[in-house]
Amino acid sequence: PIFDPISYGVLSVFGSAFHVVQPLVIPGFAFAWLELISHRMFLSNLLSLKGQKGWALAHQLLMDLFLFLEPHLRKIDLTDSMRQLYKGTTRVLLVLLHDYPAFLAGYHLSFCNVIPENCVQLRNLILSAFPRGMVLPDPFTPNLKIDLLPDISKSPLILSNVAGPLTNIRGNLDEYLKNRQPVDFVTSLLQRLYKENGKEVDKAKVNALVLYVGMHAIAKQQNSKISQSLARTPEIEILQKLMDFDDRGRYIALNAIANQLRFPSSHTHYFSCVMLFLFSEAKDEGVREQVTRVLLERLIVHRPHPWGLLITFIELIKNQRYQFWSHPFTRCATEIEKVFESVARSCLTPGSHKTTTVGGPDES
Repeated sequence: PIFDPISYGVLSVFGSAFHVVQPLVIPGFAFAWLELISHRMFLSNLLSLKGQKGWALAHQLLMDLFLFLEPHLRKIDLTDSMRQLYKGTTRVLLVLLHDYPAFLAGYHLSFCNVIPENCVQLRNLILSAFPRGMVLPDPFTPNLKIDLLPDISKSPLILSNVAGPLTNIRGNLDEYLKNRQPVDFVTSLLQRLYKENGKEVDKAKVNALVLYVGMHAIAKQQNSKISQSLARTPEIEILQKLMDFDDRGRYIALNAIANQLRFPSSHTHYFSCVMLFLFSEAKDEGVREQVTRVLLERLIVHRPHPWGLLITFIELIKNQRYQFWSHPFTRCATEIEKVFESVARSCLTPGSHKTTTVGGPDES
């Protein structure tokens, strides 16, 4: 208590020093650096400061770590040293998931921006975080009415800068969401979502666009039923337009939507309805197949699995409206068929799922 008035000043000096010597600057110091930033006398004290005063600095240091790991994690074969650093990172995230999940949940957007798509379990760890005190309903409860849950109308805390990556399109975007002007905004949208080289889709921009549009839609809808008011809105027009990307771009867009399937909230409810709408209204079978892939690859890895992800997949395979099992891709190969059957069995059989969702305590 004696040091409380100066604790933030002391911790921020150390944090600033750690940022200066981050692994991208001094790779040979990476292991010692990870040990230092995750030390119980530093990270836990930083995250326990009153008023979430230390969260921004902790976020910066974790971003430094992910930015260093990112190019290495894209490779299928990791070197022994990178494998050990990845394991250390996973352990740090597990501690944060248990002790400070609202921190992970608040910054989920920026963390997902720098985690490669192939790191499914790492991303699931972050997306499984939910605030302390929240009790997740069992997603396997028969006839669970999602729209009647008390938390489903509440918006989650978002600490990442959502509008930041959208600087060059935000003016037109806001105008289109407000009054559908300019009329050519949607038709010209995809080319504005590529990086400057024009060859690669800007993942951070797509992630931000999806969340920004969803937040705008939720603010407008208020008490109206999402599933009934989804069609013919400017927001769903934009999200449907993202399905016109090539396979790679569409995969990024669908992952951006799946990243919002988290704990019970207005965001999870809206984006679950969006994902199911895109599946049912898809122009071709390729879109349905990619929707299924994005959901399935997040479920076949080890736990934890985000609550909203389970809710969405269970609805997709159970609701006759979607005719999921009638689509040819579910039977395209014996191995694929077995994977679908196995996941469906674990999702639909009572008693096989009691520890499927993990979240945790947190909040200061």
